[in-house]
Amino acid sequence: MLDNLRIRVRLEPHSGDVETAVRGLGWDWCVEDGCTNYVPGEAVVLNEQDADALLEAADTLYNMMVQAVPEDLPDAFLNVLGIPQNLWQLVRQSWNDDRHWHLYGRFDLAQTPEGPKLIEFNADTATSIPETAVVQWASLAAAGKNDANQYSGLYEALVEQFKTWRTMNSDLAPALLLTYIGESAEDETNCAVLAQAAKEAGFDTHLCPIDEVSISTEGAERGVWAQVENEQWQQFPFLFKLLPWEQIAWEEPELCESLTQLVRSRNVVIANPAYTLLFQSKGMLAWLWKAYPYHPLLLEADLTPLSDKYIRKPYFGREGQSVEVVDKVRVTKMEGEYDQQQQVYQRWCDLPQDNKGYTYQAGVFWAGEGCAIGFRREKGIITNLSQFVPHLVE
Repeated sequence: MLDNLRIRVRLEPHSGDVETAVRGLGWDWCVEDGCTNYVPGEAVVLNEQDADALLEAADTLYNMMVQAVPEDLPDAFLNVLGIPQNLWQLVRQSWNDDRHWHLYGRFDLAQTPEGPKLIEFNADTATSIPETAVVQWASLAAAGKNDANQYSGLYEALVEQFKTWRTMNSDLAPALLLTYIGESAEDETNCAVLAQAAKEAGFDTHLCPIDEVSISTEGAERGVWAQVENEQWQQFPFLFKLLPWEQIAWEEPELCESLTQLVRSRNVVIANPAYTLLFQSKGMLAWLWKAYPYHPLLLEADLTPLSDKYIRKPYFGREGQSVEVVDKVRVTKMEGEYDQQQQVYQRWCDLPQDNKGYTYQAGVFWAGEGCAIGFRREKGIITNLSQFVPHLVE
């Protein structure tokens, strides 16, 4: 149903003890403190056509991005997208070698009367994995809806992606280190779900914070190492890092150089690969609009301000920080740490809304293909603290 060209969200009661259901399904280790506290007692109801359209949009948009990248990744292109120069070599190397496998990403999409529209693509370090792969699936059992349909195939898709990554790098021992920022329980839990999928795909896995990882480019110790048990150190030829590439380049240039050397010498292969920063950059939104003007999946985007209502975003902003909504002379701004970055300007799009004033943003995971849907809702700009809402497909 449409309301002033805005889709009206259909909800149904979806209550139950989700945390107990998660534990009952054997995933108790993946429930971080408060992980289920922001899952409300209701679910978004989608018809099958609309749900399929979201998954198909993810597939189409991914292919559009790949096709829009110019051959040889010229300097001018990397500058337009704001890629740090000390990452150019690694971006190019990973782009030109299929062994550098893109495991997964999350498209944030707006549902509109004309169909889904791209808001942005979290290609490098997307989170919400436990909620999408485990919590909303467990919510079916909690609500007594075990037979209900839901597009939550993220975990199974990740297993297949890890299998492909391992097969494409069969010259390396299948030992995978997953690392994250130490003080983030959310990041650790996301890595834990990924580790479980990797184990099922045949990897030996280990998780630890980044400050417990040892990286060397010298002699017999050349490689990526972590302490696994009893002061015993192990080398890991496969590395998954839930740290943004641009943060590594800007804040840890020596680490960036070491990783570039180790990737070049095949001492390590990294996911997500450095070229995912091309898709992560919100400069890609303007590049896509230039390559595919007025494509039905795109919102107008430019590197200069637009007319009427638009949103200004920093290239590598996260969690809704430092975005600014401009409606002619009125400005609504979310404070944050990304104000000094390059900016992109994207046409404003009304998100679907319920009768309580919440707006809903679809998060569609891509892991080789579109595979899972989840929703965030908020009365205002969507952030990492916005409620996660399960969905049902009928």
